[in-house]
Formats: sequence, C-alpha cells, structure tokens
Amino acid sequence: MLYFLHFLSKYFPILNVTRYITFRGGCAFIISFSLVMVFWKFTINKLRRLHLIEKIDMYGHIHLEALYESKKGTPTMGGLLIIFSIIFSTLLCVRLDNYFVWLVIFVLVSLGIVGLQDDILKTKRGKGLLRKEKLIFQILIGTVIGILAVLDKNISTTWDLPFFKKITIDLGYFYIFWATLVIISTSNAVNFTDGLDGLAIGALIVNSLIFAILSYLAGHINFANYLYIPYIREAGELTVFCLAMAGSCLGFLWFNSYPAQIFMGDVGALSLGGTIGIIALLIKKEFLLILSGGLFVLEALSVILQIVSVNLRGKRIFKAAPLHHHFQLLGWKEPKIIVRFWIFSILCAIMTMLTLKLR
Repeated sequence: MLYFLHFLSKYFPILNVTRYITFRGGCAFIISFSLVMVFWKFTINKLRRLHLIEKIDMYGHIHLEALYESKKGTPTMGGLLIIFSIIFSTLLCVRLDNYFVWLVIFVLVSLGIVGLQDDILKTKRGKGLLRKEKLIFQILIGTVIGILAVLDKNISTTWDLPFFKKITIDLGYFYIFWATLVIISTSNAVNFTDGLDGLAIGALIVNSLIFAILSYLAGHINFANYLYIPYIREAGELTVFCLAMAGSCLGFLWFNSYPAQIFMGDVGALSLGGTIGIIALLIKKEFLLILSGGLFVLEALSVILQIVSVNLRGKRIFKAAPLHHHFQLLGWKEPKIIVRFWIFSILCAIMTMLTLKLR
C-alpha cells in the first residue's frame, strides 16, 4: 500500500521514495518493531487471562527441572504478536502483486497454526501434538510449496551452489522433496534452539537481516550479475518482509531477553523457522542457509546425534540435548550461553556474506 503513494509524487515529490525497496524495508522494520512495543502489555495480559502459561517439561531431567523452576508461570504463545506485526507491516509496505511475498506469508501462517495448536494443547493438558503429527503437517505444507514451485515458471527448481559461478543443477520434480526437507529442517531447528531466554529470537534477528541483504542482491540485476548469483526478479520485495521480521523479532527480544517476561512458543518458533526456509528456497540460497543458520544446525544436530547414539550405543554424547542444555549442565550460566551463542550466530552471518565474493 505504501508503494502506491509514489503515484502522487508529481504533487508531493518526497513521496517518490516509496518506490524504493530500501525505504519501504526500513519502514516495515520500524512499524513491526513499534507494533510489538505497543501491544506487548495487552498480549501478556490476554495470555495470562486465558491461562496460556508455559508448563516446563524437561522429560524427568531433575537438574534441568531445577534450573527452569523460576520460568514456570511465564506466558507463552507470544509468537502470535510477532506474526501479527510481521504480516501487518509487510502488507502495509510491500508490493501486493508480488507472488513470493504471498508464498512466504502462507508458510508463516500455516506453520503458525500448527504451532498454535501445539501450544494450546501443552497449556491445557500438559502435552502438545505428537512429533509425528507435527511432522505430517510440516510435510503437507512443504509439499504444497514444492508443487507450486514446480508448476510455476517464475520459481527456479535449480540448486545454486556456493563457490561456483556457473554450476547449477535442475532438480525437476525432485524439488518437491527438496522444498519439503528445507522447510521441515529449518522449522524444527529453530524450535530446538528455542530453549533459553532470547536465544532463538536473537539468532533469528541475525538471519532475517542476512536474508534481507541476500534478497535485495538477488532481486537487483546489476548486483546479481556482478556477484554471479542468480537474478530473481521477484526476490527484491522479500527484503521488505525480512526487515519486517527483523523488526518484529527485535521488539520481541526486548521482553523475551533474560529473564523473559514472555515466551514465543511453538507458534513463533515453528513459523519463523519455516519462513526463513522458504525465503532461502525462493532466492536459491538454501546452502548458504546452512552457514548463516549455523547455530540452528548445531542445535538440531546435537538432538539427532544424541538420539542415534542412545539407540545404537546406549550412551549419550551430550549431557542433554539440544546443545544449550549440555552447557547448562556443565555449569554455564544462562546469560553467558545466550550471548556466546549469539556471537557464534553473528560470525556465521559474516562468513555467509564473505562467500558472495568467493565464486
């Protein structure tokens, strides 16, 4: 909507700035941040009145139960506020005729619904959806995206390999499986990371900013040609969405930082993780996502390795999984773990940007 104000620029020349993605992206960032800051108190009070309170379950791990005792009673499902602020600011600032934006919103909302159902069940009966139930929903959402990509000529079904200028591999119908795998992986990886106050949301801010830059470069033909990356005409508007996401997450971090006043819950973690995944798919940066989201990858790998080791060897690799719990049991204080993991996430982001010149 903001974009169309440039048609009035002949009367008010200053409105010509609304044509530019960078300006509208900045506006989306500020608006989404402001919405969270304005509605946070209403959201927390509403969640408390509805008794949507986090019930800490450490699966019988006594030491972790003791560490999380003080967190009991904290409102959860704050991800609803994040999703609302992202969608509102995006629709206000983006070009509404951009197909990519609507695909990203579809994933954000649909995975948010899955997470919402899981959170409600957790708060009402103590246990959420079964893992296989969540996985089925994630597979369905990923499959829909994969099918749409294969049928739509505007969406590339190729791999763009980092460090290589001219090597591309067209996946064809295998892209349906690939899209599903990426969305499931990123969604669950962020969910695994969401275990300490502000940990996941801080890393999401970093990744949102990185993918805002990558989307802008992919959607700008001169930059894309200079960097030897695929030019994707529709990708530029995703910059606005990514900045809206970064602003919303930054606002939420204000209240989610240690000690947290509110948790984002699965409604936030699943949806935001899957959203990063589809953006990476649309701008052909799936492999760079592995690097930029290095923290999410490590957290997810720690869970997988722990399960495999226990099943095959009957022994644990880590004191507990995901990885942040391992460091808690080593005696690290929660704020120290959070900040050091953020530092690692920032380093991964910087290395991601460096790869653009190594082609």
